[in-house]
Amino acid sequence: MAEFQIPVHLRWADFDPNFHLRHSVYYDFAATARVAFLDACGISTELMHRQHFGPILFREEARFKREVRPGDQLVINVLVTKLRADGSRFSFRHELIRDDGTLCAVMNVDGAWIDTNLRKLAIPPALVAESLDKAHKSADFEWV
Repeated sequence: MAEFQIPVHLRWADFDPNFHLRHSVYYDFAATARVAFLDACGISTELMHRQHFGPILFREEARFKREVRPGDQLVINVLVTKLRADGSRFSFRHELIRDDGTLCAVMNVDGAWIDTNLRKLAIPPALVAESLDKAHKSADFEWV
């Protein structure tokens, strides 16, 4: 799979009174990109619902590099940075990039999959590991 990237649409409500992008919005952008990425990998919310599994996050962090202002044109990507061979654990990096190539923020997440009936950590269906193995990986990718 080629690098995964989607456009980001800024709204007036995304900004604070100082015209800074609110910190929680960065996490919302990352979550939206992550769900779209999983869907593009064939891991749709419908599939997760039907097969009773879903992602959970253990850690989510953001590093803010450059200011985002109203009117900026942005994209966000998703890179796989760590993965267990069975797909049960994953780490993703999201990069928020201005149209001039400026890296504005980096969000990292570590997660796993749960059985949504048992509410316990689980190994996901084989399709998950196969799909994530084919996904675009970061230059510093590692198997864990």
